[in-house]
Amino acid sequence: MKSLMVLLVCAVLSVTACGAASDAATFSGPAKEIAVTIANGTVTPPPARVEVAKGQQVKISVTSDVADEAHVHGFDKSASLQPGTVATIEFVADQDGLFEVETHESELQLFQLVVQ
Repeated sequence: MKSLMVLLVCAVLSVTACGAASDAATFSGPAKEIAVTIANGTVTPPPARVEVAKGQQVKISVTSDVADEAHVHGFDKSASLQPGTVATIEFVADQDGLFEVETHESELQLFQLVVQ
């Protein structure tokens, strides 16, 4: 009976250890750097989809000619924009999906971030 209990405990521990892996992907490549400029209400480069791997580090640099706020939906990341100054948002893209990156006051879409 004691041997059966030991085998049962070992089996449960083995299954638990196998299921302990995290869903978060580990990405060992370089960070994805995205630079955007806003001038006279125009976004350069024009808004498009930018793809990154799940787990990849993302660095967004935004330069604007007016004060505003840039933010990444779904990641709760933002940066205050001051005229002529580069603002940076950095984070790990650890969620799958399509995320809008835009300004708050002027409501400009900077780009769409696709994480997969």
